[in-house]
Amino acid sequence: MAVDKKYILAVPNFSNGRDEDVIEAIVDEVRKVDGVQLVSYEPEHDFNRTVVTAIGEPAPLKEALLNMAEKSIELIDMTKQEGSHPRIGAQDTIPLFPFKNIELDECVELAEEIGKELHEKTKIPVFFSGQNARDDRRKSLGFIRKGQYEGLRDLLKDKSHPDYEDRKPELSVDGMLSEKSGATIVSADKEGLTAYNVFLDTEDVSIAKKIGKAVRGPSGGFSTVRAVGIKFPERDGVVVSMNMFDCTKTPLYRTFNFVKQEAARYGVNVTGSEIVGPVKLEHLMNSLEFFLGLEGFRKEQILETHLMK
Repeated sequence: MAVDKKYILAVPNFSNGRDEDVIEAIVDEVRKVDGVQLVSYEPEHDFNRTVVTAIGEPAPLKEALLNMAEKSIELIDMTKQEGSHPRIGAQDTIPLFPFKNIELDECVELAEEIGKELHEKTKIPVFFSGQNARDDRRKSLGFIRKGQYEGLRDLLKDKSHPDYEDRKPELSVDGMLSEKSGATIVSADKEGLTAYNVFLDTEDVSIAKKIGKAVRGPSGGFSTVRAVGIKFPERDGVVVSMNMFDCTKTPLYRTFNFVKQEAARYGVNVTGSEIVGPVKLEHLMNSLEFFLGLEGFRKEQILETHLMK
């Protein structure tokens, strides 16, 4: 009897979204590993980061992610890097999620292996987050990234700092960040994040920031959403940019309608929205069901799902 292959979803990001040669060299480390499918990569100039989406069997995916991280560490200098997205390292994150025929605990185990092997090979400090976090606070990227590369680097240089023990990496040579490469956050979790932007027809970024504060969990919004208000220089208007960590519990349509409602308070219209990178079919389906008022709609009614089998 044939054994079903196991597949893991990885959505790592590295801290360069502006240098095409650097981006291609790093992404190429994923492309060239057999058994791994590069789904997409999304360079973001203003954020100065690139989000990569890949699916693969555990062993080749591990190889690809380690090779990618080593190349990021080689090519990116955090002392010169700047951008509007929070970050602490050249290979900032390596998150894993169960995709098909695999359990979460297997992804947790693989994340542990990746973190330990990355540190052994490169001596880069490693933080464990998500289901690999050593305490509840480190389940949040926000806690680990507090102060970003510059702030965390300086804090960890002072071992007498009252927050040193709480903030130091799990794996390191000397308890500090790498001056050139920062650190990497490795994690496994049940659901991957969906990056979702909602565009507003105003140049007043303070309005987007107010809405971002209202929609994100820590300041009273949706517990599974983190959001910021920013300006993308390449387009008109401002944007509420969201990382949505569970689009089953908090669907896309719910945040879209919330942003639209909040924007109306300021006399501002929503001009559109954007999903950055891939998204699960079920996360589109629940919005389709909501906006069309569909009853009893099944995934099997979408013809293309039969090709997936």
